[in-house]
Amino acid sequence: MARIVVIGAGVGGLAAAARLAVTGHEVTVLERAGTVGGKLGRHRHDTPEGSWHFDTGPSLVTLPQVFHDLFEATGAKLDEYLDLVPLDPIVRHVFPGGGPTLDSCADPAEFTARVGAAFGDRAAADWQRLWRRAGRVWAASHRDVLRRTVDSPRDLAALAWRLGDLAAIGPGRTLRGLSRRHLADPRLRMLLDRYATYTGADPRRAPAALVAVPYAELAYGGWYLRGGLGTLADALLSRCLDLGVVVRTGATVTRIDAAGGRVHGVRLAGVAAPVPADVVVANVDALTLYRDLLPTPRRLAALTDRSLAGFVLLLGVRGDSGLAHHTVFFPRDHDAEFDAVFGDPGRGVRARPAPDPTVFVTVADDPAVRPAGHEAWFVLVNAARHGTAAGAVDWRRPGLAEAYADRILDVLAERGVDVRDRLAFREIRTPADLDAATGAPGGAIYGTAGGLLRPANRGPVAGLWLVGGSSHPGGGLPMVTLSAEIVADAIGPAW
Repeated sequence: MARIVVIGAGVGGLAAAARLAVTGHEVTVLERAGTVGGKLGRHRHDTPEGSWHFDTGPSLVTLPQVFHDLFEATGAKLDEYLDLVPLDPIVRHVFPGGGPTLDSCADPAEFTARVGAAFGDRAAADWQRLWRRAGRVWAASHRDVLRRTVDSPRDLAALAWRLGDLAAIGPGRTLRGLSRRHLADPRLRMLLDRYATYTGADPRRAPAALVAVPYAELAYGGWYLRGGLGTLADALLSRCLDLGVVVRTGATVTRIDAAGGRVHGVRLAGVAAPVPADVVVANVDALTLYRDLLPTPRRLAALTDRSLAGFVLLLGVRGDSGLAHHTVFFPRDHDAEFDAVFGDPGRGVRARPAPDPTVFVTVADDPAVRPAGHEAWFVLVNAARHGTAAGAVDWRRPGLAEAYADRILDVLAERGVDVRDRLAFREIRTPADLDAATGAPGGAIYGTAGGLLRPANRGPVAGLWLVGGSSHPGGGLPMVTLSAEIVADAIGPAW
């Protein structure tokens, strides 16, 4: 039996803790915040009308089988803890210039028919051709990448991909290049571009292999958890406690002890004695790990390509808007938005708030999250991370957040959804706030920007492992849950 310390009680950390505890290890989770969940955040706002509840992180569950597998592996049934509600549409896409909207769904044939009805037979045929390619990429990724450790480019190159898989994955090709090759309709190109931002990346630079992301969502469906996605954190905490995991909140790890090339324990702020450990599982951003907890210059130097962040409005809205659960409002100039969010230090172009951004609105039809006759809106726009570098924005600059919130509401009004005179309240969450709340450097949602090769799960010293969105296989609820499975399998059972 190993003494295992998990740093961070995000989804990856809690999932790893549960898997390790059920195989006989002694597991302690140390979380600096007062609650568990990490970026799967929650917020409550009380008004005379009643209480409003917001998910401030992920708004969609995909690949539900990953979570079924997790609960079954730890001796439980997912349905005993969570109420999964399938969504149709998964996302309603509203394009610039008016015209038809496009509702995505988990039935590939039905979605292709919807594409045809909205944009014509040529667009439907284009989408079908792209879909077949995406299916091949997904199959190869799921088989060879998502459920095993990938520690280096050599490991990735050595995977036994067949020639057909390699042709579909298109090494060296970008997602934008793939869309231009397969999709003639600019609206479908916009739709595909959006999935690069799911991994924090610019579609003009993101690898074509990210076409697997929409495939996973549209083949296996999108789901809501009744009561909000934060209930997943509650369920994982319950499983951990039932399995004997010790979970300590308000415990800030300041250093990992690793003399002699292997871990011995961790140090806590304000506590003289170290917490001993044979194994440490770090559910923190890889940048934080290698900069602060276990300074490792070589690994730190590789973490320069940071993901985008998000600027968020939490809105209490009076009345019924008629919006779908998820609605994305696209801008007229997608590239101008990406230029603003990512900047271009090579050309001396600094990142800035995009004046005409894509706006993603989540409105859950769930009485548990808002007063009767009202709606709780989570509004997200792509944003540069917080900081002073050329690729960042100083979101603490006086007046900036309020002015940008006003601009986003104006943009929604310009796109046909004006709620400015129906607001019970509004709250703002900037990338700087996400940094402060979760320790995500600069508020970068996914750590390193999307790609096939992320920081390895295996650390540079014996007994150190990484889980979570900044490490392999990437960000998003199912991916961080798979990272926990990869690490728990690698550590192995106590017997």
